[in-house]
Amino acid sequence: MSTEQELSTLQARIDELEDRLKYLYQHLRIEYVDDPHAANAKVIELIKSGNKIEAIKAYREIYKVGLNEAKLAVEGMEAKLGL
Repeated sequence: MSTEQELSTLQARIDELEDRLKYLYQHLRIEYVDDPHAANAKVIELIKSGNKIEAIKAYREIYKVGLNEAKLAVEGMEAKLGL
């Protein structure tokens, strides 16, 4: 098999895997975040401004988790920030 054929085969496999991953994200209702720290920045901003409830709501929306898990995560962030 030539190098061009190998590259073409690999590209086809990558395309298929990307399609499968996209399907899984949609099926699980997960929003892909390229930089997880950027998503946390929104939550941190809300925490710092004293909007804990909004921070919990934002965390739930971003990470698709329940209320208790989001509350614990936000409280953990607060503790790390010393707030």
